[in-house]
Amino acid sequence: MKITFRCDPALTDLLPPPVAARSVLPDWLRAMKPRVASVVHQRSIRTLKQCPPFVDAMSHGFMILLPCDITVSDGRFSWDWPLPPLTLANHPRAPLSFHVAEQLQGSPLARAGRVAIKFNSFWTIELDAGWSLMVTHPINRDELPFRLITGMVDADRFNDVGINFPAVWTDPAFAGTLPRGLPIAQCHPVPREADTLSCEAMSAEHLQRYEALAARIMSGPGTYRKSYRGKRRSE
Repeated sequence: MKITFRCDPALTDLLPPPVAARSVLPDWLRAMKPRVASVVHQRSIRTLKQCPPFVDAMSHGFMILLPCDITVSDGRFSWDWPLPPLTLANHPRAPLSFHVAEQLQGSPLARAGRVAIKFNSFWTIELDAGWSLMVTHPINRDELPFRLITGMVDADRFNDVGINFPAVWTDPAFAGTLPRGLPIAQCHPVPREADTLSCEAMSAEHLQRYEALAARIMSGPGTYRKSYRGKRRSE
């Protein structure tokens, strides 16, 4: 898979480029202890930091980053981001725009009539033929004061302009700065070909394999990580 990002030539040296998600894992994950004492178990137990599926999901795909600092105070958003004249006349200059509240009406995403924010895109994204781009909130990043709305775009065809990223602001009490380079959208190329689903009862062989693996898992930690987890490109 080749993923190509393009931007207005006037912004090449000003924008933080998209990056592999594994390169911007949050500080809280790095600071987590691998084991902690459990009152229930009366012993030390492993934390999420030692759960490969949890960490691998956060590391998958690539991140779109906030292009500049955005200050939030009393529900108002502001930024100081002077841009040079752009080559493109219809290109956004502001890092944010908004969706009116009515566009969310009737969905669980609606927040008491509040507008939704939209992170404007400064990069176009081109994928190989037959692939779409699944865009989600940065996985397991519940500390962020917004929740990105998940969407999927056929970016093998739609790639001459950028993809914007709408989000619901979830923390009305938040006051502070969203820093330049903050991950705002996690992206995953996915094949567009339809899946084939098959459901069947376990055979005698599958039952035997189930029991053997379940016993191995119960005998001690690390079975998946040591014997089943595939090697990542970053390792």
